[in-house]
Amino acid sequence: MYSPQRSRPQKTAEIVARRIVEDIRKGGFAVGDRLPHERLMLENYQIGRGTLREALRFLEFQGVISLKPGPGGGPMVERPIADNLATSLLLLLQFENAPFSTLVNSRVDLEPIMARLASEHISTEQLGLLAASVDRMEEGLSDKDIFLETNRDFHEIIAWASGNSLYGFLIDALIGIVDGSSLGVDYPDHRRSAILGAHRNILEALSNHDGDSSEESMKAHMLAYSRYLSKKYSSVLSEPTTWNMI
Repeated sequence: MYSPQRSRPQKTAEIVARRIVEDIRKGGFAVGDRLPHERLMLENYQIGRGTLREALRFLEFQGVISLKPGPGGGPMVERPIADNLATSLLLLLQFENAPFSTLVNSRVDLEPIMARLASEHISTEQLGLLAASVDRMEEGLSDKDIFLETNRDFHEIIAWASGNSLYGFLIDALIGIVDGSSLGVDYPDHRRSAILGAHRNILEALSNHDGDSSEESMKAHMLAYSRYLSKKYSSVLSEPTTWNMI
């Protein structure tokens, strides 16, 4: 079981990395902008070259910057992506020896809440995207790749429509893992049809901005997904959660 530990002392490079991120925010840097020259950064942060480079490598690993080689290169501002969050979450779960069922149960608990919130906050544009994903799933139901892609799109749109960015990032980070496809879970025709029907029910409830119906429809959808895995892929549920799932 996880037990909280005292925070370790921060390395100088980590402190500098935080200062760089704050300066990116305060300076209004946009994605693609180049950070100041190394000489200026050394003077500004009053550190050695080795410490600065360690700080920049740390930020590169976190997806905050990219390091471009060559005369016109240097550190360029990037936008962190959900993969960085997925890595951290999976590593935590791996060292906790948490089974894959942990992720499945989290979907059952959280996605109905997201659907209720989405019923209040979803925009006309997001409803259009949601409807388009349902139509595309129906048109390409026999194509595994299209089915998985549109299934992921559907749940990502709802998560972001909840108005809670944390839910959006969580689903972005984990949706490609929690459907089980990376572990060999397959969805035969009858399951795909059932999922399509569930998506249509959820879409209708969200279109009507009906919180109760949106939550109930998503809950039924997630419970059906959990029961399917329990019945057909029980061994997958007991698989340890690992970083290799990405």
